[in-house]
Amino acid sequence: MDLAGNVIGERFVVVSFGESHGRCVGAVVDGCPAGLELSEADIQRELDLRRPGVSSLSSPRAEEDKVEILSGVFEGRTTGSPICMLVWNRDVDSEPYRIFVNRPRPGHADYVARMKYGGFADWRGGGRFSGRITAGFVMAGAVAKKLLSKALNVEIMAYALEIGGIRARRFTLEDIRRKRYTNEARCPDESAAAEMIRKINEVKSQGDSLGGIVECQVFGLPAGLGEPVFSSLDSDLSRALFAIPAVKGVEFGVGFEAARLLGSQNNDPYAIVDGKVITTTNNAGGILGGMSTGMPLVLRVAFKPPPSIAKKQKTIDLGSMKEVEIVVGGRHDPTVVPRAVPVVEAVVAIVLADHAIRAGFIPPVIRD
Repeated sequence: MDLAGNVIGERFVVVSFGESHGRCVGAVVDGCPAGLELSEADIQRELDLRRPGVSSLSSPRAEEDKVEILSGVFEGRTTGSPICMLVWNRDVDSEPYRIFVNRPRPGHADYVARMKYGGFADWRGGGRFSGRITAGFVMAGAVAKKLLSKALNVEIMAYALEIGGIRARRFTLEDIRRKRYTNEARCPDESAAAEMIRKINEVKSQGDSLGGIVECQVFGLPAGLGEPVFSSLDSDLSRALFAIPAVKGVEFGVGFEAARLLGSQNNDPYAIVDGKVITTTNNAGGILGGMSTGMPLVLRVAFKPPPSIAKKQKTIDLGSMKEVEIVVGGRHDPTVVPRAVPVVEAVVAIVLADHAIRAGFIPPVIRD
């Protein structure tokens, strides 16, 4: 693979590595300031929210996902050198994927990967194109989240807003803080969560899958983060979020709804509260001109239904060049949305940490 395609960030740089059924997956973080208190427990806490096999709504693949920090941390604090983190792939069964070498699965990257890499790409479990690689995103994001919290008191919270057309509507900010990880749907609206879970199980029993939307809110960002025009905050966030497998759309604030509003309805009026400049509404979602406004950052990420389904699908056999039917075996998620919640938090944190360092809001050494 082209190395540049696996690197993101300018000052807080993340290199993603590994394949679904390879020896390990992980990330290298370069540019994290020295002195940040960091342990494997900090990383593990985030990884446990993403790992498979802990919910009836996720893949039964039973990976422990126990993180190992190989470098960059000494005596409990970051040293300023690259932080290398990984988890080993233990519960691997590649045999069900062998048939797809010549019979690409609809909705997957099998065919395009074969064309791009001349048949040399690792096909086991989807290889480099599997959601498994997001474990590395979460490791790097855990570092970024702790850095942002320590240096700027930034809080990042994602949650399932919609799954299978069922949308959360009744929840408060405190509900998001307390409830988003208390149910299998990762939804702060308990009534909607119960409906989501029922729908997921119903569709799963039919051998099918569901898509949905993850919403993320960020509090405590200073105004002025972002580097217009080609490295604006929303463009960099969008680029990073689209790297998460199955993402098909990203919007900020009212998003596409802005196309249906009048300017007088969409504009956010300014006001002063306790000597601080705010806007009385937040239709912009905390970003104007590619820079943070100081208001909460609000974004939503749309995920497609997982393409691995236990129904007959039409494809082609690349050996015989004939049309055939396949059923995708193996172990798969009926929806990626609940497990995507910590991944979205992580990716947002990575971009924000990079921009905060670039803007000078985070120093090269963190001191207590």
